[in-house]
Amino acid sequence: MKNTRVMAVATAAVLALGLSACAGSQTPGTSPSGGGGGAGAAPAADAALKSIVRPSDKKGGTLRFGITSDWDSVDTGDTYYGLSWDFLRNYARTLVAFKAAPGDQGNQLVGDLATGLGKPSADNKTWTYTLRDGLKFEDGTPITSKDVAYGVARQLDKNTFPNGPTYFNDFLADVPANYSIYKDKNLADLKAIETPDDKTIVFHLNKPFAGFDYFAQLPATAPVPAAKDTGTKYKEHVIASGPYKFSVYQPGKRIELVRNDQYDPKTDPDTGRKALPDKITVEIGVNATDLDNRLMAGDLDIDLAGTGVQAQAQGKILADPTLKAKTDDVVSARSSYTQINSDVAPFNNIDCRKAVVFAYDKTGYQRAYGGNIGADIATGLLPPVVPGFQEQDLYNAKSKPQGDVESAKAALAKCGQPNGFETNISFRPERPKEKATAESLQQALAKVGIKATLKGYPQGDYFKLYAGKPDFAKANKLGLMVMSWGADWPDGFGFLQQIVDSRVIRPAGNTNLGIKLPEVDKLMDQALSENDKTKREAIWGQIDKVVMENAEVIPGIWNKALLFRPDTVSNIFVNNGYSYYDYAAAGVTNP
Repeated sequence: MKNTRVMAVATAAVLALGLSACAGSQTPGTSPSGGGGGAGAAPAADAALKSIVRPSDKKGGTLRFGITSDWDSVDTGDTYYGLSWDFLRNYARTLVAFKAAPGDQGNQLVGDLATGLGKPSADNKTWTYTLRDGLKFEDGTPITSKDVAYGVARQLDKNTFPNGPTYFNDFLADVPANYSIYKDKNLADLKAIETPDDKTIVFHLNKPFAGFDYFAQLPATAPVPAAKDTGTKYKEHVIASGPYKFSVYQPGKRIELVRNDQYDPKTDPDTGRKALPDKITVEIGVNATDLDNRLMAGDLDIDLAGTGVQAQAQGKILADPTLKAKTDDVVSARSSYTQINSDVAPFNNIDCRKAVVFAYDKTGYQRAYGGNIGADIATGLLPPVVPGFQEQDLYNAKSKPQGDVESAKAALAKCGQPNGFETNISFRPERPKEKATAESLQQALAKVGIKATLKGYPQGDYFKLYAGKPDFAKANKLGLMVMSWGADWPDGFGFLQQIVDSRVIRPAGNTNLGIKLPEVDKLMDQALSENDKTKREAIWGQIDKVVMENAEVIPGIWNKALLFRPDTVSNIFVNNGYSYYDYAAAGVTNP
């Protein structure tokens, strides 16, 4: 999401008229709620991909997460990391949510704050939701539709909250230019959201969009009480609406959540949240190697980043049948790629861009992510699990996986740089796989005369201040920017729009790091207006091809993640709505 974003694998969501969110089939041996009603899965490799390992309803104990560094924010209006979207379900509730259930059941959208999914108008431009009875914030204040409207309104201010998607900015009707709740002080000027009473919220769109329920599951729909909003400081004390509330918030160090006594499980009958542990802790700043070792030793329960163990631990685990039985190799709707910045010379020349795509070592990129256990070599952006994927190989990845030096040199000559050139590569140093990727790129490009200097920038601000800030990237000559992206929901729009549509690019906080192709924007609009599912999905593949024809990215790899689940954690399973372990369902084996 990116950034480690929400990664929803498997079935396609229909984005045109007639979309409906249907329940997935029930996994044998589990209860429909994804809970301890069934026998669950025997602890074996990949058991948690489709079933529950150690199913339990037993409450108590402390669930311990670890992560190498902070993510963008715990503020529901300013976050775009997939790990965050999964984790925040413990302290925040949204209008609808992905069901906490194993496998494809996790792709199902269900009512959370709302009594059910949205009710669309005939033209799919107006969506209405009704809130449940008995909803309260952590201080006992009732949650109303105005609190939800305020939560959506505040994140429209991308100067204050640069992180997070721009879907509401892009699709809500008649949002005033440079709208900010902090300037207007009320919701009166935001005609796109109506709250006729405390239980009803109505969204008006500028174009038909039958997939709006996917917007309604975004963290931005979590309620925020206007009286308690402190703008950029709100993350220091998010007012909880979920089963837990913050007791400790130490940026870069530690987070602790304890039970929210104002949360009533009776108001949450559909999401499958378990709220098993009495306490949830996140230890921030753990060395990646130490984190893996502590998981294997049972000193931590879950790696919050969810990107899989490092190469050293992977070798040890796969060589030991007992350790391997505690792993799940998750195939995700995720690509780890490198954006080529056409704002930085000589990458404004397409042949200079093609040179680096020919030259890079595809196997080196794959090794950085753990070989074929952690990744498949990519030939485009769109992962094969996303409907619309089309086979392509424009840069000889299959025939010359270690790099096509001859074609790269020919492209360099064509772009007027026969002896190569200098550029910079940005990456997030807290992520060893990204560092290894940058080093592999550096070595491969050197073979064709391209001198690349590595530039590491902190994960928490990578998109806000560095790679995702066009002025900074250009001024600091970030010609290549290492990137990772997972689908916001399981279809071509949910994967592509926020990384290829030029109209989402803003002054900071971008996840489209530089793709500005009018043909892509036109195809995106064409797909949204296409009612035929087959034709629409074909457009997603066409967009992917246009991006690669223009050599906008080094495609890198399609991700898999070897996750490790210690014996200390109960009720553990992979939720395909996120492609992570479900952080709102897990508990402790011996509380």
